Amino acid sequence: MLAAVAVVAPTGSVQAAGGTTPPPMANGFGLTQAGPATGSATNFYLTVTTPEVSGEQHIKIILPSGYYDDPDRRYPVLYFLHGSPDDPIQQNYPALSMSNEMITVIPDGGARSWYANWLNQKTVLGAQNWENFHLKQVIPFIDANLRTIATKKARAVAGVSMGGFGAFHYAQARPDLFSQTASLSGDIDLSARSMDLRMAVVASVTDALGAMCASASGYCDPNESPYKPGVDSDALFGSPYPVFNVDRRWNEVDPSQHMDRLDGIGVSIYTGDGGGSPVNMEFWVSGAAKNVKAEMDALGMPYYYVNYGDGSGWGTQCDGGHNAGCWEQDLRDLIPRLERSFAS
Repeated sequence: MLAAVAVVAPTGSVQAAGGTTPPPMANGFGLTQAGPATGSATNFYLTVTTPEVSGEQHIKIILPSGYYDDPDRRYPVLYFLHGSPDDPIQQNYPALSMSNEMITVIPDGGARSWYANWLNQKTVLGAQNWENFHLKQVIPFIDANLRTIATKKARAVAGVSMGGFGAFHYAQARPDLFSQTASLSGDIDLSARSMDLRMAVVASVTDALGAMCASASGYCDPNESPYKPGVDSDALFGSPYPVFNVDRRWNEVDPSQHMDRLDGIGVSIYTGDGGGSPVNMEFWVSGAAKNVKAEMDALGMPYYYVNYGDGSGWGTQCDGGHNAGCWEQDLRDLIPRLERSFAS
């Protein structure tokens, strides 16, 4: 019978190869764990608190199956941002566990964070500095506790729906952190030309659930709204109305107007057509994807763009809609491409 091999984690703790429990993680960078990690040695989540965001937040981590075999090997990291109103624990895409070449981290983005530091920090929701939480706390926390390659070249950010906006926004805000970014059916045009998407964001902030049910990643019951309590429509980015430049903060964070900031970063965009029906959220984000593509064409920037239409040629579970069946196939295409980029 073979003896277990001990692996020394970056924090100095010991984890046995082939063990069944998550590796020990040390508090730091403003993050405090609310209890022990939950899950297996390679697929688990933490519950943390931070002064930057009120309440408890989850961070899901997926390690390569061979992570404990070689104590000297380090890995690139994919930061995967979930959609609204999801939670990291719900992100069970099989494709996210297919890679033995990188670590995947899924930080909590709340039901409607929009991956931003909110303008108004004094609503009933309390602190809402999600960008600070992710970029200034989660990333260095992961680098300190796991065997990562802590460089721009070895770090990517991708997301679905609300998370697609977050992925582009973060890569534009901190191009020094990421070498690749990807939007999977993302709200990547929040300009005045895409007022439908801008108003969907406002609906999530104000708890206008009737408008938001169509854009949620899953089914939502008006009697069990994940967007309660509603707050003022200006709480996130100020006034959303394009009059006398009062919507300037929306324009500052709108990915479509700042694609030049992604110069030198690998950009991937995935979208369907929602069956051509305005009732399907994918119909609207498809328009956003096309607008961003046009902006990149005008700038002469390279990119990877997939419009799978009705999904008939995109895996076996995709119908072209705003759903996990299509996003799973997106990830099955994206992850090997990220592996090749990291390996290069």
